[in-house]
Amino acid sequence: MSTTKTLAILVIFCCTISYVHASDPDTLQDLCVALPSSGVKVNGFACKPEANVSAADFFFAGLAKPGVINNTVGSLVTAANVEKIPGLNTLGVSYSRIDYKAGGLNPPHTHPRATEVVFVLEGELDVGFITTANKLISKSIKQGEIFVFPKGLVHYQKNNGDKPASVLSAFSSQLPGTLSIASALFGSTPTVPDDVLSQAFQIDAKQVDAIKTKLAPKKA
Repeated sequence: MSTTKTLAILVIFCCTISYVHASDPDTLQDLCVALPSSGVKVNGFACKPEANVSAADFFFAGLAKPGVINNTVGSLVTAANVEKIPGLNTLGVSYSRIDYKAGGLNPPHTHPRATEVVFVLEGELDVGFITTANKLISKSIKQGEIFVFPKGLVHYQKNNGDKPASVLSAFSSQLPGTLSIASALFGSTPTVPDDVLSQAFQIDAKQVDAIKTKLAPKKA
């Protein structure tokens, strides 16, 4: 076999391996309704016995109405993921509804396991994400329009109007996860050391303590 043919075969083989490892495998059954009570997790939840599966496992009415917003940032996320809809287990998709007061903000955050697509139900929002090259990609979007936030990148949405706004968010994961940047850095348990935050943000210890106090988890 010629050197050229050998190299061609190696390239095709390497590309095939890369393709196989770069995507999730297809499901091996029609459904796998989550059974969280089993305590078993293998990149998802164990399956409920199919004989016990019902339509309720695939249904959720929680996104039909606006949520009650009662926080300082002026927004509320209502999730419709595998924890609310067990039938989503292994299917790789989920939804959320986000409601905003006038001027409300969904603060900068990431979804480590999913790309997000938002569809504006009402209102107008300023949205954006930041690339790993620290470039801000931003736009104002209004009712009926869509914007995409790539997987894992820091992003935000802010209601730029004087009336409430809302969006539906679709995710490429049954449980995308949410890491709020400010809360993670200033409200973690145990807390990130003050000197780390002072040096990182170029602020003094009093400012760090003031921010931590505001973002500390609320006691039940």
